[in-house]
Formats: sequence, C-alpha cells, structure tokens
Amino acid sequence: MCLTLLIYLVGLFFSETVSDIHKKITTAFKLFDYDANNTVDAREISTIVFSLGCFPSQADLHQIIAEVEEGSSGYVHLDTFLPVMTKVLLEHRFPPIPVEHILRAFEVLDKENKGHLEEGELTKYMTEEGEPFTNKEMEEMLAVLLNNKRGLVYYRDAVGLLGFDGVMK
Repeated sequence: MCLTLLIYLVGLFFSETVSDIHKKITTAFKLFDYDANNTVDAREISTIVFSLGCFPSQADLHQIIAEVEEGSSGYVHLDTFLPVMTKVLLEHRFPPIPVEHILRAFEVLDKENKGHLEEGELTKYMTEEGEPFTNKEMEEMLAVLLNNKRGLVYYRDAVGLLGFDGVMK
C-alpha cells in the first residue's frame, strides 16, 4: 500500500516519466503473457527485467521474484510486478553495464586478438566462470549474437546489442 502511494506521489510530480515507465514495463511484460491474462511465468521475470535495461545479480533477481510471485504458484501478475519494477527503474537500482566495459570484457577473453570468439569458447567462459549463465540464458544470448554461418561471435558488433546506455535517460 505504501509503495502504491509513493508511486502515486512521484507520479504527481513526474507524471509523464512514470507513465512512460509504466508503458515500458507493461509492453515488456505482455511480450511474455502468452495467455493474455496479465500473468507471466515467474521464470520469465529475469528476461523482462534485463529487457528493461536493468542488470541485477542472480540474488537480486531471486529477491524480486520472491517479492512479486503469487505465493509459490510460479506466476507473476502485472498488477504486482508493475509497482515493484517502477520503483526499481525510478531508483536506477540496477544500472546497465557501460558499453566500454562489455567491449573490454570481450577483449580480455579474446587472447589472440581475433575480434571474435567461437561459440564453444564463449559458452565455456559464460557458464563456468564468475556468476554463471544458465543454459537458457546462454541460448538466448547466442541467438542474438552468434553469426550462424561461421559459429562466431564478433564482439565489436555485439556490444551495441548488449549495452543499454541511455535506456532510462
């Protein structure tokens, strides 16, 4: 209730901004609302959050999901997700990674300075190092970044697809 009041008060001062944020969240959410009932599978929340230009850790994602999931149903309703995600975006809680940092990370992985990484090489790094990607996350990333003719990720081209500079400016 307090969160709703806070969003309403913020809306009084920044109504266009809050309205725009609501539209972005709703649009992203509805892409995964396959039954058109304002409900999505909780497993889709991470993709929705990332698509909005937020990059929380896995622990933060689990916390968001726990906050918005309807009991232990495995589902999230838009009416529950909207105020939580609005607050996240208004507070700029999980800022995007600057494009320069993404490029530098790829360059570190490309020890031979080839300008690309092979699919298997990138998959190994992303699923075994640091905060590992799930198989689903890896498949989604490769679907966007992989040059299917050669099985390579040309990372200088890819950084523009991965960087979210300016999403919430």
